[in-house]
Amino acid sequence: MPDFLLELRSEEIPARMQAKARSNLEKLFTERLAEAGVNAASIETYATPRRLALIARGLPAETEAKREERRGPREDAPDKAVEGFLRGAGLSRDQLEVREEKKGRFYFAVIETPGRKTADILADAIPAIVRAFPWPKSMRWGEASRTMDALRWVRPLQGIVALLDGAVVPCEVGGITSGRATVGHRFMSEGEVQIASADDYADKLRAARVIVDAAERQAIILEGAKAACANAGLTLIEDEGLLAENAGLTEWPVPLLGRFDEAFLEVPPEVIQLAMKTHQKYFSVAAPPPTPADAGATSPGAGGGSEAVPSAPAFAGEAAERSHEPAPAKAGGGGGLSLTNAFVCTANIEAADGGAQIMEGNRKVLAARLSDARFFWEQDLKTGLDAMAEKLGEIVFHEKLGTIADKVERVAKLARWLVEEGIVPGADADEAERAARLAKADLVSQMVYEFPELQGIMGGYYAAQAGEDPEVAAAIRDHYKPVGQNDDVPTAPVTVAVSLADKLDTLASFFAATEQPTGSRDPQALRRSALSSIRLLTDGVMRLSLAQATERILLSSVPRKREGYGFEVDTEMYLQFVVLMSGGGFGAGIDNKAAVQLHANQVSQELLAFFADRLKVQQREAGVRHDLIDAVFALGGEDDIVRLLARVKALQAFMEGPDGPALLTGYKRANNILKAEAKKGYLPPGVTLDVIPANGHPSKPASMGPKAGTHAVTGEVEDGRQGNGVGPNLRQDDRLGHRFGYTPEPAEAALAEALDQAIPAARTAVAEERFADAMSALAGLRAPVDAFFDAVTVNDDDAEKRANRLGLLARLRDAAHEVADFSKIEG
Repeated sequence: MPDFLLELRSEEIPARMQAKARSNLEKLFTERLAEAGVNAASIETYATPRRLALIARGLPAETEAKREERRGPREDAPDKAVEGFLRGAGLSRDQLEVREEKKGRFYFAVIETPGRKTADILADAIPAIVRAFPWPKSMRWGEASRTMDALRWVRPLQGIVALLDGAVVPCEVGGITSGRATVGHRFMSEGEVQIASADDYADKLRAARVIVDAAERQAIILEGAKAACANAGLTLIEDEGLLAENAGLTEWPVPLLGRFDEAFLEVPPEVIQLAMKTHQKYFSVAAPPPTPADAGATSPGAGGGSEAVPSAPAFAGEAAERSHEPAPAKAGGGGGLSLTNAFVCTANIEAADGGAQIMEGNRKVLAARLSDARFFWEQDLKTGLDAMAEKLGEIVFHEKLGTIADKVERVAKLARWLVEEGIVPGADADEAERAARLAKADLVSQMVYEFPELQGIMGGYYAAQAGEDPEVAAAIRDHYKPVGQNDDVPTAPVTVAVSLADKLDTLASFFAATEQPTGSRDPQALRRSALSSIRLLTDGVMRLSLAQATERILLSSVPRKREGYGFEVDTEMYLQFVVLMSGGGFGAGIDNKAAVQLHANQVSQELLAFFADRLKVQQREAGVRHDLIDAVFALGGEDDIVRLLARVKALQAFMEGPDGPALLTGYKRANNILKAEAKKGYLPPGVTLDVIPANGHPSKPASMGPKAGTHAVTGEVEDGRQGNGVGPNLRQDDRLGHRFGYTPEPAEAALAEALDQAIPAARTAVAEERFADAMSALAGLRAPVDAFFDAVTVNDDDAEKRANRLGLLARLRDAAHEVADFSKIEG
């Protein structure tokens, strides 16, 4: 079966677009051929800066002829119906057949599609693929660009190679005709390269100094860079993204090791690395960590001598047992590496002088970049963080939330509160507040303006240089962490306090301002902030009430006056701010302090539900069932993430054993019976469907109908007899012994006794956060529940027995609700 080669040659394709372009080429090619009934056995795609190529192997020489029959309308159908059928079939009336069937005479169309040569199909498909190609950015060029329907490509398209089984597939698009001629390397190859077939494509181009496989180019760069560094006694700092970019910039990569002035090492290493990577696409190089035998020795230079490697400014003491090396570079899987004044660039040519002139030119360009970076560093040090912080009031954080200075004020107060309340143990409240007030200051620094990726990092350096406490400097540097799911979670107490305060303030403020995420839209990255907050709380095992924290944030949310924004200075007028955040104007309706609390409560509930969704996402990877998280949240009143997860994990362990599923079955059976009775509009005296869990947050009560005879508070029925104690709201179940006015069935009495023991035991265990013990208390109900349903008729003809037994079912339901809402559990 023949193979097909397609090469689309153009001016330089941006490196960042090449991988996606390969995927799009395969997708478009597969779809176009599938429409014609052609499928390839396999497809390979390639990309270099100057070409996009595809090889489809195992194509058929031609498609098979097809015969299709379609039944149309009846013979006596209206003409319009017949004409519509003819249009769909592509036939005329005299080409139709009339066949007799049980239901009458019908028109039939017999459509015969002859086979087509694959070459003809490809000739039609290639122009369509080129014109439909979805480049992120494309251009028109030449005289034809005067019209809007001109060919568009990422850069001017220069040639098309289209070969099927070695023969040219003739086609034309935008004035460019297909052939078998391509070109090799721009500098190391001359003249055209004639491709015979798909089989010799890669080899012919390799001979012309072009490596078409991006993975091979990456391997060449990585191996060559490592070897060059090893020969100089250095270590390459690997970067997968930079490696892919270098491969996308070269067709014949040649890694070269160069040097820059050691004086630039006075600048923080992150700045040097980012300047080289962002502007020049260079790899950074580090000195291997010293061995015990040669500790303190200098690293050898490229010329055989030795070079002293200055140490970068460092932070000391994130915690008592940890030091604060700023963002240690990772190289070859090792840690503790210090940046050197070496770099690796990737040339696109084998130079006669071994690359000496190339490296000299690169060294000069890099020196200019690093000179700029050193200037920014020196100027920012002269300015200082305190002076930078004063400028934050000139930057709007959000139109509803004031300036960055307003946010800093809220975060500082919350960070101090987190420490003073013992939520973040081991931190100093003054240090936490100081770090919070300086954490955003570097946003106005010249360095962060040039390299936004260094926000926080530079603030940490500036703080350390200014003599701030090491804990403060570390908190400024790391307060954005954790940024992603794989990012390290801070452990230093001051850092944790500032980081958590910053994220909680962002969440609460935007929720208060009705700027919650909608669908896939999350411009403020609130989902990420919630996940980061959860990781901080759970990794640090910190006990925090989200509702209490939200209230504190909102009650300190009044921004200072800023010209043009209409904010007034009045710490007592939070109400006005509520109106402003909600989109209203000053003096618009709210005028009592109760509304403040109401608004805070509303925001807390919305934020808690948001956290529940994020928690399910985060815990899914840990194997925690989302329905169990829902079951605990459904009880209400649980806004401590650490306690909630402990409760969920205990519940999951219970449900994975034999007792959990059995109790769930009994619970659902009891709940269904109670729902059925409520739906009839009648429940016997002593039974209520009101469920008020021990935490005091009632769920929505079911309708009991006019015949319900229980007073929810006293538990007394209307005839004066004592009720049966059917829920925590009655608290009758705290008493030992369930009262019967008749001789109960043994299974009935056994369930009553088991409930008398299980409910108070489970409630006490939950209150003391012994969740495994609470599950054990419920586990004791399994056998009595099974025996009850096997031996006892709930809806007995005797009204008193019926009432007592329904009461037992209500108590069973409420016993389960001591730990979770079992109605939310799947299974």
